[in-house]
Amino acid sequence: MLDYVKLTQVGNMPRLANLSRLSSGAMKEIDQATRRNLELFKTLSGDRKGSLLGVIDKTITCGGARLLASRISAPLTDVKAINLRLDMVQFYHQYDICCDDLRQKLREIPDMERALSRITLGRCGPRDLAAIAGGLSSNDNLRAIHNKAENINIPNDVCVALEDLGLHDILVERLTKALEIELPVQSRDGGYICAGYSAKLDELRLLSSESKRLILALESNYKKQSGVDSLKIKYNNILGYFIEVTARHAGKMEEPFIHRQSMMNATRYSTIELNELSRDITEAKDKSVALECELFDELIQFICQDAGDIAKAAASIGRLDWASAMGFMARENNYVRPDIDNSREFNIEAGRHPVVENALKNNQDGIFIANDCNLGQKQHLWLVTGPNMAGKSTFLRQNALIAIMAQSGCFVPANAVHIGVIDRLFSRVGPAADLARGRSTFMVEMVETAVILNQATDKSLVILDEIGRGTATFDGLSIAWACVEHLHQICKSRALFATHYHELHSLDKKLECLSPHAMKVKDWQGDVIFLHEVVAGCADRSYGFHVARLAGLPQSVVARAEQVLINLQQGQKKGQYSDAIAELANDLPLFKTIDQKYNMANDGRGGGKQEIVEVINSEIDIAIDKINPDDMSPREALEILYKLKQLRD
Repeated sequence: MLDYVKLTQVGNMPRLANLSRLSSGAMKEIDQATRRNLELFKTLSGDRKGSLLGVIDKTITCGGARLLASRISAPLTDVKAINLRLDMVQFYHQYDICCDDLRQKLREIPDMERALSRITLGRCGPRDLAAIAGGLSSNDNLRAIHNKAENINIPNDVCVALEDLGLHDILVERLTKALEIELPVQSRDGGYICAGYSAKLDELRLLSSESKRLILALESNYKKQSGVDSLKIKYNNILGYFIEVTARHAGKMEEPFIHRQSMMNATRYSTIELNELSRDITEAKDKSVALECELFDELIQFICQDAGDIAKAAASIGRLDWASAMGFMARENNYVRPDIDNSREFNIEAGRHPVVENALKNNQDGIFIANDCNLGQKQHLWLVTGPNMAGKSTFLRQNALIAIMAQSGCFVPANAVHIGVIDRLFSRVGPAADLARGRSTFMVEMVETAVILNQATDKSLVILDEIGRGTATFDGLSIAWACVEHLHQICKSRALFATHYHELHSLDKKLECLSPHAMKVKDWQGDVIFLHEVVAGCADRSYGFHVARLAGLPQSVVARAEQVLINLQQGQKKGQYSDAIAELANDLPLFKTIDQKYNMANDGRGGGKQEIVEVINSEIDIAIDKINPDDMSPREALEILYKLKQLRD
């Protein structure tokens, strides 16, 4: 790795910190698929807005923002280290005056880490030196803000961060004295060293600044000497300084004037005196820039001697920014401190999805419906069923995000949280294809599921959504069934398994730690209201037709789909599933007739409303003909009544 750095940096080795040992399992492992599914740093469309980081990033400094991203990317598994971070956040959460004063002062601090990196690589400019001076000059103010917190127990990590700021008065004084307020981007441009810092530089600048006055005095003298009032001393990059008169005055230009160039309307001359002055002015400017570069290099060496302490100060500012930002966010969004230990608990009371909640708040679309989640040892596997659009995926993701935030040291969106340390987090949510590698959506789903089932442990958290939906119904049900059994019996992970296979709820009689839960919905006058609440039990249906209507499917398609469903259900109950399929195939002209009648009604032809009524009546007749009251349970009879009423309405 060092050889690679030497090769790519062409001999300019960057500043390298000492090696530190990172034990195996010190960080929660999160694979790439899980990061993508949970949208930690960017959404599936590639935007930062709408991701977890985009919502919780309230940091002010660049160093604090990088630290937050790093900690979200690699949450800890050491309970003591996690609680030390939480202590820092709690301090700024409780003492809002100290937090607000600190955040206000942090706005003035530049990115010292980036500036120091460029300086040590020899790729810096004057503004990088100013960034070091500006950042280090704020240390006393940061300490003073915390000194105001009298009779307050400041956490140990905050005290360590304040101590790591260090004392850099000599360096700050030298940089402040040397650098101008307005600075160029590149050192070769010159003009960035203050007057009074170098006597020799001041002399060269005096000659350079006096050049205009000296040129005007010489021009006035030449006018008197030649008797030509229109004589001018001009400058260009080719000839340098020269004397120019109109062509009609050329005969008056005698010694000491030396002819340089003749043009149609003017003649140009020079003198020994003008050449010497021009050389002095040019040399003074070049010498001034060269001397500034020498002084610039001296300042760089002075900074590099203290690079380790400067880096420590920059890192401590990042930690203070991170902690105050998390405290501020927790106070603004009503987040709570999680209880982290080494148990196998996973108990979240009134948990909320941080991104969805923030979107609802910004758009004023109502409040987020909070839900509990308890994956204790006696129910470490939740089977979550319910209709589409009811919030299953949101519920799954929010618990995974809360686990990540908690172990990274952040407060979390809930009323109370108790989590035993999670060693690995796995998430398989949403469809995705990998066409470049020849993998279909279902193949990608199976590959990711295989990784989970092979690597998950009893300390892992697994989030699975709609496993097996990408293949035939019975194949998918069988795969989902086997995955649930494997998670329960072999992995023994804390897991949330969302599915539309309602048949899986029968496993709760066989698997003692499986707990069925469902998304609560309410039927109201033939319509469905999603309550976004998670309750114990299992959903009886998926309300796919309702979602299809919301999506805008033609009414004829939805009506035909309902007929198909009734036929399939009745055929399955009678053991004549194949016959039902064959009967449906013979009914295809009926679908065409329904579609034509709907189109005629929508186009205003054939009686309009009367045509629609005829279609609905025919659908009711067909549905009634297929009913066998003797084979129906009371619940099924009630469902048929709702469907008939819906067709009539």
